Amino acid sequence: MAPLDTLRCIRDELGQAFVERGDVIEGALVALLSRSHVLLVGPPGTAKSMLADELCKRIEGATYFQWLLTKFTTPEEVFGAVSLKSLEADEYRRVTARKLPEAHVAFLDEVFKANSSILNAILTLVNERLFHNGRAIEAVPLITLFGASNELPEEDELAALYDRFLLRFVLHYVAEDYRFLRMLEARPAAERTVLSLAALGELQEAAAALPVPAPVLRRLAEIRRELGRKEIVASDRRYRQSLGVLQARALLAGRSEVDEQDLFFLEHALWRDPAEQAEVRATLRALLQGHEDEAQELLFQSRELREYALREWETHEMRTRAVLEVHTKLRNILERVDSILDSARDGGRPLDRALGIRAEIAAIEKEMLGSI
Repeated sequence: MAPLDTLRCIRDELGQAFVERGDVIEGALVALLSRSHVLLVGPPGTAKSMLADELCKRIEGATYFQWLLTKFTTPEEVFGAVSLKSLEADEYRRVTARKLPEAHVAFLDEVFKANSSILNAILTLVNERLFHNGRAIEAVPLITLFGASNELPEEDELAALYDRFLLRFVLHYVAEDYRFLRMLEARPAAERTVLSLAALGELQEAAAALPVPAPVLRRLAEIRRELGRKEIVASDRRYRQSLGVLQARALLAGRSEVDEQDLFFLEHALWRDPAEQAEVRATLRALLQGHEDEAQELLFQSRELREYALREWETHEMRTRAVLEVHTKLRNILERVDSILDSARDGGRPLDRALGIRAEIAAIEKEMLGSI
């Protein structure tokens, strides 16, 4: 099986095991491909750590590290104990075996509750993939760090770490009864589909090589400008790193380059407070699909007009008068659709769906003309 097909199979299996977590699973795979970090915000018991653990088990050869952070957590618990042998040689080094500096995938619960010395070391590790161990600065194999929290940080000193989590998801308990029952009936899979670290590396390189066309970049600038007007501001680093998310999302979708449709996934990257997510989603939809939504609304009006014209009328004269009235209105609607298409064309937006809508309205208009 090709590596990409294997990854999609892993996505499907995780989707069966974790109900109502489709976006989070997609985000976790995107994070693996783009070497990004993921923040999961939600109450206990929403399968945050289980998802990270299960994902790591699907990467053959990957090392997993998990820890609950508190203000009493010591550096030894996260980074490893001090090497006594190194101390004898007047060097302060840690034994990092089975600790965070040697993990490919890590999960830190209550990630914002550790003391400042641990948080500063984590910040360097997740951002630069480096660990200062004594006099040496060592590269770490970390691919993705999953951070979890019941609440968002309020202290300014945590802002830098918070910004390092490129993808953010708010988790809730399972809402739908039928999915809740499916969760209760779920059994561990007899076999897991796995992807080797080498194959994952190939996919990461393939994702990073996908072109990001100029129209997509311009649309991203529009998104930034529009969100800025609404006082939803993300850092320049976040926008720059979001390109990797777009490339990973396009690869998962089987595209040869980033498409405007991939921009919708940024609803998980551009908010700072969960209350902003709905506004981010609405802004993305308005900018990316506003012309399609407007054309769709005109199609609904056209269908209603058709039903009005073809209803039972008391006399032929009344029917003819209604059909002529509808025909005139449909001509006006077509002019409005053409105006929408011209504007979308000037903006370099995809036209296939809007053109299909225009064709249906034109067919209705032609039907009205033929029934006179």
